[in-house]
Amino acid sequence: MRTLEETIKHLIGLQAYDIRIKEKLAQKEKGPVAVQKRKEDLETAQALLQEEMDKLDSHDNLRRETEREIQDLDDRLKKAETKLSNIKSNKEYKAALKEIDGIKRDKEVLELNVIELMEQKDALVNVCDDNRKKTEVMKQQFDQDRKQILRDMKILEKDLEKLEKDRQNCCKATDRSLLKKYDILRGHRNGIAITPVINGVCQACHMAIPPQKFNELIRGDKLMNCPNCARIMYWGEDERYQDDQNSQGES
Repeated sequence: MRTLEETIKHLIGLQAYDIRIKEKLAQKEKGPVAVQKRKEDLETAQALLQEEMDKLDSHDNLRRETEREIQDLDDRLKKAETKLSNIKSNKEYKAALKEIDGIKRDKEVLELNVIELMEQKDALVNVCDDNRKKTEVMKQQFDQDRKQILRDMKILEKDLEKLEKDRQNCCKATDRSLLKKYDILRGHRNGIAITPVINGVCQACHMAIPPQKFNELIRGDKLMNCPNCARIMYWGEDERYQDDQNSQGES
């Protein structure tokens, strides 16, 4: 049969396990989220790179199409100049000259377009090169981060297995009715079933304990519950529980 002091210490220890398990589980949940976030960032960068590469391809296609149009105009110009030498009528000769001038003007416009497209291509190539380098760096960083997160997850799994095993052993050594009460409180009180009272104030709900109840708590005759939040409470200023509180705070 445990003394009240031993019972309280035992419950503090059990709660320390539960707090650490909860923290480890929270860390474990962050792992996949972190991997997914990095993956989404990488996919966004890759999509941007593909968009820039598609833009460069479209730009090259437009330039080649314009160059083909220039070639077509060159062919038309040669035919028009050949036709010009065979014209006898003055009216037809003027019309042929007008046609040749029109072809030359159209060709000049297209040639200027090609020059402009070639100048624009340099900027597009630079953008693609920069994005390709950034994406490759992100890919390498993603692979490194994912491997590190997976390593951390394995360590967490081992820590959790040990904590769960230790908790089970602790539960086996706990009175069944008390363990049931503890688990119910823990489930309804955000994981905190036992709490110290310091300077007459419950450290879980931060409500003052009535003086008479507080005096009973100091006497330490029985296990008591906070009249406000119903958690199991103990006198936190009692030196017997100082080490236990500290170890729980560090868990």
